[in-house]
Amino acid sequence: MNKNKIVRIAVIDGQGGGIGAQIVNRLSVSLPASKAEILALGTNSLATRRMYKAGANDAASGENAIIYNTKLAGIILGTVGMITPFGFNGEMTTAAAEAVALSPAPKLVLHLNRSGIEVIGSAAEPLPHLVDMMVDRVRQMLDLTPLRQQ
Repeated sequence: MNKNKIVRIAVIDGQGGGIGAQIVNRLSVSLPASKAEILALGTNSLATRRMYKAGANDAASGENAIIYNTKLAGIILGTVGMITPFGFNGEMTTAAAEAVALSPAPKLVLHLNRSGIEVIGSAAEPLPHLVDMMVDRVRQMLDLTPLRQQ
């Protein structure tokens, strides 16, 4: 990634936005503003609002917002539900899931088994540990020292 460019990180969540809010919160305290802009993309206004309050720089809700913004994102973060049609208990539309999957941006996906999809070879870790691993990976992608090494 370009070291001098601010990377737009899209965090996608639905339902209540709790997982997305945890991701946004950890990113907002772990990344310098000179390196990243955090965009909360919710499938509904509740999820979007919760992620925005957690520290996102900008936010948008709904299918069209997800389709439009995944084309502009430098990195996309979320759970496996964001690439699954009818993910997030049916809130993720087929068009939105397709837009995420087809985006050229790297996608970092938490492997929570809430969409009926099990990722073989992944370790069963508590959500806070998975979020820390995700943030460490983003820091590596932005050429920053991972938090666990500081």
